[in-house]
Amino acid sequence: MRSRYTTLQISIHWLVALLVIVAYATMELRGYAPRNLRWLVNMVHVSCGISVMVLMVARLLVRLKYPAPPIVPKPRGMMIGLSHLGHLAVYLIFIVLPVLGFLSMYYRGGNWMAFGLPMPSAAVGDEDLVETLSDYHVLIANISYFVVGIHAAAALLHHYLWKDNTLLRMMPGKRT
Repeated sequence: MRSRYTTLQISIHWLVALLVIVAYATMELRGYAPRNLRWLVNMVHVSCGISVMVLMVARLLVRLKYPAPPIVPKPRGMMIGLSHLGHLAVYLIFIVLPVLGFLSMYYRGGNWMAFGLPMPSAAVGDEDLVETLSDYHVLIANISYFVVGIHAAAALLHHYLWKDNTLLRMMPGKRT
């Protein structure tokens, strides 16, 4: 029985974490960018979001083939249930959030780019739909700050307070 996640799972986890940080930083700091570079900031944000969605779907598929290694020592049933609920929230957020962002950009009706490539858009924009999609996108993004914070705090609690292998299972590095 494995004691750690696969190298692929670990790589996807930390790459998603990095992409989420970049996506959030671009939106939080976009006001500091010169106006003539805002398109680039938006493109980086959108590109990171699409990448996160693709990687999260891939991670789900990999998880079906390679289940989570056991936590040692085994936590109580309630902790396992909370863990599953937290992971479900993370997966849903980082799949739904980019979909909402993509749809918002699509229904805007104008030119937009991701990965340096022009992306499709609706022939006629729908401002009401874009506003609704954008509102949900921002709401879920704000909620995700808390979910990610709880996720990270839980990993640290497992490591430092409960002294189990939860955090070590996902750390990159040499296999023992």
